[in-house]
Amino acid sequence: MLSALCAPCPMPYALCYFSYLRPSITQVMILSPQRYLVTSALPYANGPLHIGHLTGAYLPADIFVRMLRMLDKDVAFICGSDEHGAAITIRALKDNSTPQAIIDTYHALFEETFQKAGISFDIYHRTSSPLHHETAQEFFRSLYIKGQFFEEESEQYYDHEAGKFLADRYIKGTCPKCSNPDAYGDQCERCGSSLSPLELINPLSTITGTKPELKKTTHWYLPLDKYETWLRDYVENGKLDGVEHHDPAEWKSHVIGQCKSWLDGGLQPRAMTRDLDWGVDVPQEIKGSAGKKLYVWMDAPIGYVSATKQWAADNGKDWKSYWQDPESSLIHFIGKDNIVFHCLIFPAILKAHGQYNLPVNVPANQFLNLEEQKISTSRNWAIWVHEFLNENPDQTDALRYVLTKNMPEQKDAEFTWKGYQSDVNADLVGTLANFVQRVVVLTHKFCDGKVPEFDEDTPIVGTRGDDEASWHEVEMMDLFDRMWAVQDAISQYDFRAGLKAMLDIATAGNQILQFNEPWKAHKEEPETVMAVLNLCIQYLAAMSFAMHPFMPGASARLRKILALDPIVEQGSWVTTLDALSLGEKLIPEGHQLNQPEHLFSRLEDEWIQKQVAKIHEMSVTATPASEEKPVVEKPNISYDDFAKLDIRTAKILAAESVPKADKLLKLTLDVNGVQRTVVSGIALHYKPEELPGKHVVILANLEPRKIRGVESQGMILMAESGDGKLHFVQAASEESGLAIS
Repeated sequence: MLSALCAPCPMPYALCYFSYLRPSITQVMILSPQRYLVTSALPYANGPLHIGHLTGAYLPADIFVRMLRMLDKDVAFICGSDEHGAAITIRALKDNSTPQAIIDTYHALFEETFQKAGISFDIYHRTSSPLHHETAQEFFRSLYIKGQFFEEESEQYYDHEAGKFLADRYIKGTCPKCSNPDAYGDQCERCGSSLSPLELINPLSTITGTKPELKKTTHWYLPLDKYETWLRDYVENGKLDGVEHHDPAEWKSHVIGQCKSWLDGGLQPRAMTRDLDWGVDVPQEIKGSAGKKLYVWMDAPIGYVSATKQWAADNGKDWKSYWQDPESSLIHFIGKDNIVFHCLIFPAILKAHGQYNLPVNVPANQFLNLEEQKISTSRNWAIWVHEFLNENPDQTDALRYVLTKNMPEQKDAEFTWKGYQSDVNADLVGTLANFVQRVVVLTHKFCDGKVPEFDEDTPIVGTRGDDEASWHEVEMMDLFDRMWAVQDAISQYDFRAGLKAMLDIATAGNQILQFNEPWKAHKEEPETVMAVLNLCIQYLAAMSFAMHPFMPGASARLRKILALDPIVEQGSWVTTLDALSLGEKLIPEGHQLNQPEHLFSRLEDEWIQKQVAKIHEMSVTATPASEEKPVVEKPNISYDDFAKLDIRTAKILAAESVPKADKLLKLTLDVNGVQRTVVSGIALHYKPEELPGKHVVILANLEPRKIRGVESQGMILMAESGDGKLHFVQAASEESGLAIS
């Protein structure tokens, strides 16, 4: 049949077909860069990671890098903790701790979280390391010597009570762009605008709450206005110094749009130093450097460089080949709030230095919302990745799948627990796991678990399901196309499309089974059954590779069922597609499969309801905060409805942390001589030792509910101030048990 030689040419049909109609794997590799430096945004070490972080900068980068490795590329995947800046010291003050203790805590937590989420960094570094300090200072020194900075005295806000200049997050006020009353001195988190403290309306110190005064200070500025012409050519045309640098058509429209907005508004010089007591020192040999630290947005991205240096030193590599060789491609994965820093400011710093590559792409994702609300760390309206995976270690691959399927690649996207359940049950259980289970069970039933031999001339019904017969070889060509679609989508940063292409392999396999019905045909058409089962097993083998970038754990479980060695990433995709292009089978006939196992399990309503309840219980309030959307008043209730609430005063007798819950405290209350236990999400605002003796107001007749294994018998009533701080609601009298009416 199709395997026969085409006279007079001796080339097998399959190879001929692929040679003319398919792009060659070798050709693709020649045309694309061989060396990549891929970075993910350095997370700020002042709080845990939520699912928005994961789907923004880390999961897409991991998928991309895993595919690069499988394509036999030389790739360094770089990340680390951003450990400087005002936000760190503010968190330390709030927690009555030290900046070093804060960064040590969260750096360790980040490492654990990324490991459990399957993020395969080559190195996870930190900007507090001596190597980073040296590297950042070298950058500043080089730009200073080259005359790239200008020094200028200016007036900056100063808090006399705290004795500090108010840089970045030390100051808060009303945003001049969107009127958000809680904008910071470096950025408005509502509209995403980059700001300076002097732009804020009605500014206040976040340290003391007082109105600051202007005081003279001196800083070094990077003249971004002088770089405007070449930056515009770089962003809009993909050219650098008149030479083609990258294809701007490959950049996301919102990335270019945000950069153009900045450029059209006219770039302004930006101070590269701050008056702070935590961060990287300005080189001491520079006059006037005393008390000056590097601006965090100069310091932090240089963390990519210092991390690469450390990784290279640890692995016998040349770090310069990744950062300075024009044959290397630099790619930044970030969220949309970091676009201008990675597309304008950091490229300006790199070019001013003169020896570094500029990014060829910055595939920034937009924001992920949670249950129709913006994720809010201040209100605890979030799914914290480490908590979820600690409680549900079997959900890592499912979480990666659902977050990829709902990835905010071009616009904001939505995560809901009902959607999570639907995606897992329909896609992972109903399609993918079902295909695996059916094939392996049938192979054990009809072939003693061995990959069957078959007659290649045996016709079968293919995925198209038409009346025309198909053959094993034809469907293997189709499988090549499906695998190519996965690779092609990932290479274009279209991870949702790549995920769909991966699932389409399982869908096609299920169709082949359904059309041929081997459970019915095994007596009358045994040859057909053998051909179909062999084909479906080849589909499973290919699928184990296609799954790997998205769900490496599930891929490994599938390969165990198939009795195949774990995937060694480097070059495995190339080997697999080359085999398919030559018509070769991925699993030989006679190979013994292991017993079937369930790759995924259905999620029941009870489990989903538990997850929904948890985010409401852990949240300070389920009502959106004022900085995110206007407060919508709830419908009026009758007096009878209000009268059902039993609101009472209480005294806190004891407080303790809840194991494995960063946000929860277990409180023992005295309510008119009766003790009751309440679990409250206030651990970020109060330490347990601060609470005994405090008088509070509780909703006493709230139906008891178990939270982290502790029965909570009521709810503490709290009020939230403009800075996100929680305060106890208190009655005028401190007598416990009083009814409030």
